[in-house]
Amino acid sequence: MGNSAVYLEMIRIRFLMMLAYRTNYYSGILIYSINIGAYYFLWQAIYGAQESIQGMDAAQMTTYVAVAWMARAFYFNNIDREIAQEIQEGKVAVEMIRPYHYLGVKTMQGLGEGLFRLLFFSLPGMVVIWLAFPITFSDNFAVWGFFFISILFSFIVNTQINLLTGMATFFLLYNTGLIRGKRVVIDLFSGLLLPISFYPLWAQEIMQFLPFQAISYIPSMIFTEAFTGTEIYQALGIQLFWAAVLIIPIQLMWVLAKRQLIVQGG
Repeated sequence: MGNSAVYLEMIRIRFLMMLAYRTNYYSGILIYSINIGAYYFLWQAIYGAQESIQGMDAAQMTTYVAVAWMARAFYFNNIDREIAQEIQEGKVAVEMIRPYHYLGVKTMQGLGEGLFRLLFFSLPGMVVIWLAFPITFSDNFAVWGFFFISILFSFIVNTQINLLTGMATFFLLYNTGLIRGKRVVIDLFSGLLLPISFYPLWAQEIMQFLPFQAISYIPSMIFTEAFTGTEIYQALGIQLFWAAVLIIPIQLMWVLAKRQLIVQGG
């Protein structure tokens, strides 16, 4: 079996594992719906009689919130915790001598998990939210195409950050605090809780130099058509840029991590 077949099998196995516990995600749809509902009423109160804020009307904001949370179900994964646990338990040493790339396998496992959530959580969840709240869906197929390309980049960038966070366990040994802090930072600065365009200008300028905007803000802005024309291509370019740039620290940390493992193992 070639390496590509191994990675595809990892996607399939993780998908089937998630399928065995699919009932957990039906309750998750309800929880997400309640969460989105809370944001909906909050933004309705904020908008009041205002037609738009920062170029987005209330309907766009409702759609933004719903899409941001449902897209999160696809790009979110716990491979940082899995890597940390395998390092602490010593299982990573066995994984590293297998005939595949350890980080590649973890990425494919995360993709299998994401595909499951997309099919069994995000899509049915969007139907529930659409029935409950005034969400607008674009009739432009190009927008949908750009959106799916964008959430794929979201998965890549978020997974790369998770790989870096997980590998930090090689050097920190106990990494729970960093993992929790990373999750808070991503939720805050990725545009999940608040569109980046709503932040003060000085904060927006800082976040332009951070990869977090490529995770939630860009796909949500594309879906709501707050980005149009060349703005979409520029936004996808930003995501592609970070997906390429983050490969460098991942490779460097991986080389250092393997050396660290050899030193600890004797």
